Amino acid sequence: MDLVKGMVVISRAGRDKGYPLAVVGFDGDTVLVADGKERPLERPKRKNPKHLAGTNKTVQVEGVSDKALRRALRTAAADETVE
Repeated sequence: MDLVKGMVVISRAGRDKGYPLAVVGFDGDTVLVADGKERPLERPKRKNPKHLAGTNKTVQVEGVSDKALRRALRTAAADETVE
């Protein structure tokens, strides 16, 4: 599955394993993800794409606050299945 900006992904490795994250950008071969709490939009985490499981949900990541991102991730991941 190709990762796109705004896609909701589930971390499969690392300290954030099992948590929903939003793709906010790309940096070479890595993906920049944020969750609005531990990793705010201003300080996204770099993750290897192999360590992310894509979902079929997307959220708005441009021009939103961290609080709005947390709310969107919570509702998007509540009933989501990992592909």
